[in-house]
Amino acid sequence: MSRKVFFSFHYGNDISRAMTVRNSGLTKKEEAVGFIDKAEFETIKKYGKRAVENWIDKQLKGTSVTVVLVGSETLNRPYVQYEILESLKKGNKIIGVSISNIRDLKGNKSESQDFCKIIGENYSGDYIWFNEIIKGQYDYVKDNGYENLPRWIDDCFK
Repeated sequence: MSRKVFFSFHYGNDISRAMTVRNSGLTKKEEAVGFIDKAEFETIKKYGKRAVENWIDKQLKGTSVTVVLVGSETLNRPYVQYEILESLKKGNKIIGVSISNIRDLKGNKSESQDFCKIIGENYSGDYIWFNEIIKGQYDYVKDNGYENLPRWIDDCFK
């Protein structure tokens, strides 16, 4: 089944790894949003935090799945946390995909971040743990994300 998918990732550290995922053929089946080129992102950032959040909100419209591409610092990033929390509010299914084993443009892998991470608080003030809200946890390289990412997306609805 085709779904509109939002991709969340740490832009500064992991753009090349995220582009590897984006260009892997996923978009043959799924509509992928959340990717932005550097110039456009820098322009939006000039207008401040609210402008970035407005862009995120617009990108999340119509999505049903948020795929968090987790590198070494992803879950620490305020905009990634915002994307995850807004995804939860709108009822998106969320999966976590480690991209630390994808080589960047310099040929380097990154450290893998633990998925057991607080990413915010709910309305009652209780912590929201990333590993407790995701509907699947995968490693893009070790679990053959090139072939399996569309299935992971579908599986999160079962």
